[in-house]
Amino acid sequence: MKAKETLETAASLVSGDRRETHGNPKSSFSRTATMWSAYLDCDISAKDVALMMALLKVTRTMAGNHNDDDYVDAAGYMALAAEVSDD
Repeated sequence: MKAKETLETAASLVSGDRRETHGNPKSSFSRTATMWSAYLDCDISAKDVALMMALLKVTRTMAGNHNDDDYVDAAGYMALAAEVSDD
């Protein structure tokens, strides 16, 4: 998969299907941040959630066979980290 295709696919998902399925990213990541903060007993932000999800996708690239979805999802999470950082 070429870089442009990876980014276009990620953009399509985060602004289309995934947004429809999971709702507003800031709200979703904020809810997750609240739960992770309570579990870890430290402050986690919505941006932290998006960045850590991208890191999860990076670790998956190290664990097995090549999977284009890992790269697409990591790009999407990084884009969403930028989006929720603007708030």
